[in-house]
Amino acid sequence: MARYRFEIDIAAPRERVFSMWVDLDRAPEWVEGLARYTDVSGPPDEAGTTYVARFGSWSSSTLTVLEAERPRYIRVALGSWLLRGENIANFEEVERGTRLIQEFDVRGIIPRIAGRIFATGSYRGSFRGELETFKQICEREEIK
Repeated sequence: MARYRFEIDIAAPRERVFSMWVDLDRAPEWVEGLARYTDVSGPPDEAGTTYVARFGSWSSSTLTVLEAERPRYIRVALGSWLLRGENIANFEEVERGTRLIQEFDVRGIIPRIAGRIFATGSYRGSFRGELETFKQICEREEIK
């Protein structure tokens, strides 16, 4: 297993940041290549909810919310051949807004290689690049 951890401070209230994080309709704005989520079985911030990520004509395996505590924490199982494991996001109140701590626990040979590629650098499709885009969206909308 490989673990990747990223932190970013966002100048917006924790409840708003968490709500944006679990808004499956908005996720394509910061998740590179994601066209949409389909087959959503329930609220995206409730344990047991499942959904499928669509990247163009390709779909990943079903994602499953394992645990969620609004607006503090969400843990989701990922199960595609490319990226398999868990995505954990913690939302902490800080003086100027929210600290988002995202961890990826990646399992399997191919997913570990892909995880390493996505964890390196800050290009738009990297884990850090997607967090930067997410931050910009949250902060832009907080100003409105």
